[in-house]
Amino acid sequence: MPGGSPALNKQLGGEGTVFAWRNGLLAAYLASGLLISALVSRLPALRDALQLDHANVGLLLLCLSAGSFLSVALSGQAVLRLGATSVMRIASTLAGCSLLLIGISASVFESTLLTGIFLFTQGLGTASWNVASNVQGAAMERALGRSIMPALHGFFSIGTVLGAGVGALAAAANLPLYVHYAVMGVIIVVTVLVSARSFGEDFSRTPRNHSGPSLAQAWKEPQTILLGVLVLGMALAEGAAGDWVALALADGYQTSEATGAIGYGVFVSTMTLTRLLSGDLILRLGRVIMIRSSAIAALIGVLLFAFAGNLPLAFIGLAIWGMGVALTFPLAMSAASQDPLRAATRVSVVSTIGYGAFLGGPPLLGLLAGAIGLLPALGSISILVVLAFFLSSNVADHRSEK
Repeated sequence: MPGGSPALNKQLGGEGTVFAWRNGLLAAYLASGLLISALVSRLPALRDALQLDHANVGLLLLCLSAGSFLSVALSGQAVLRLGATSVMRIASTLAGCSLLLIGISASVFESTLLTGIFLFTQGLGTASWNVASNVQGAAMERALGRSIMPALHGFFSIGTVLGAGVGALAAAANLPLYVHYAVMGVIIVVTVLVSARSFGEDFSRTPRNHSGPSLAQAWKEPQTILLGVLVLGMALAEGAAGDWVALALADGYQTSEATGAIGYGVFVSTMTLTRLLSGDLILRLGRVIMIRSSAIAALIGVLLFAFAGNLPLAFIGLAIWGMGVALTFPLAMSAASQDPLRAATRVSVVSTIGYGAFLGGPPLLGLLAGAIGLLPALGSISILVVLAFFLSSNVADHRSEK
């Protein structure tokens, strides 16, 4: 593996320091995956504790989205003011502590109001953490001198696989929700705070009274906006699976909570393997072809899961679905970060658009599920996946090959 730019290695204190930075960032991405899967793998238990139907679960998840939308609108400016590392420390601590409090609110106090409040604060932390992580990942790619964003997101997926496995075991053992969420929350916060000690300079912090790149400028760049719009459909497909697959298997296919968690584990496992093993294909085929192929796979997987009516076929659909949504978001982050001077602002804009779909779509699917059923509601995602396929050619120049 190449050691990256000699100038950067010197500035960062040597090649060993660069690799320590890489390893710390991989651990932080893994912790982010643990956070997401800890919440969603026990969503049926949370629903039962609060005695909610699908529509009300969707409304409750809207609290998570509201916090995320507020946070993601401000996170780019926070990264420019504080630096990506500081934002990651603050946001991950907020998100991990909120997970603990969600468990207590739902399973101890059985309070929908308190659960909604702490879902909101978890959204605040999660969205800012994700934006800052992508800015850090862009800096890491430049320091190593090679593409590493798919691998970083692969470690996020590894975290979701591990979290889904823990969730399945916790569900099978009837572990109280507050115990499960408390343990995971502590692990997540400690992992990020320790890992952040090894991070190098991400060059995202803009000194006061300095006329550097601004978020307003990035929001006016058509190619950056198109890059963000490209990920909307695929980000929604990934987020919907994270929030609804376990519940769709439990209710739509009449399986147990543990089986639902296993199904979510199948989805994230194939997504993880695709991210970790696709490096050579990306180099050979290029980003445009890989994104189009991903959209086709996601379309097949979503439709198979939603309308197969057969549990084994549904699991096959989940595997294909996971493969389909694996690469679009990390490849978009790499494309947005090609210009080091404007990487922070462009990554922030693309992340804002992408995570808007990732976090805002699933609660709206819950409302749709209340009207037409959960499985047909998930099938409707295919419309936006098709849109992502046709938009890929519009950003080909912005995503020029390395």
